[in-house]
Amino acid sequence: MNYNLDVLKALGDETRLNIVLNLLEKGRSVLDIVSLVGKSQPNVSIGLKKLEHAKIITAKKDGKRVFYSIIDKDRVEKILELINDEN
Repeated sequence: MNYNLDVLKALGDETRLNIVLNLLEKGRSVLDIVSLVGKSQPNVSIGLKKLEHAKIITAKKDGKRVFYSIIDKDRVEKILELINDEN
């Protein structure tokens, strides 16, 4: 598995990128993420699984709710900065 390629592929989708941007602020539940990104719950869940597979986010179950958070916030911010570099 090429880890860097998986990360770039995962961030190459608008929905997944929006999920990551919202998770940079704080960990959130699936319902919170659905509300924030304005996509259906199935689409968000698929995006979350792809982000987990790329080792960008992690999930923690709390009762019936699942909360997602960024694994390495500094690293993700650096990657997003490089992607968004306008120079």
